[in-house]
Amino acid sequence: MRVPRFVGLMAVDAREAAAARGVLLAAPDRPEFHRAVVDYVVRQYPPPGVEVPRGAVVTVWFDFAEGEGGGGAGVREPRVPKPGGGGIRRELDRPGDTRHPGHPGTSGHPESPFEPIAL
Repeated sequence: MRVPRFVGLMAVDAREAAAARGVLLAAPDRPEFHRAVVDYVVRQYPPPGVEVPRGAVVTVWFDFAEGEGGGGAGVREPRVPKPGGGGIRRELDRPGDTRHPGHPGTSGHPESPFEPIAL
């Protein structure tokens, strides 16, 4: 028979799948494995698809080994280079700043929508 995939299953589902397929489960990092319910399998040996005799022991782990996965909320993209400045300080004029081209009467461009139009 072929070893089923247990990785990603909760402990209770892994036990049920193992019983249905005729393999035994061992969990060295969970001494109370028979009581575990919502822990998720993160590794297994032998891997899924390997041919084993009926009643063979498949070892499953619920904790990552040193240097493996774990420790976060998924993949984080690098933030290099850091986002540039800007935001509200860049968008709004400082009080009393008359050099900004957006102020009425200060742009020097007659086509500016902020310039008064002589009628």
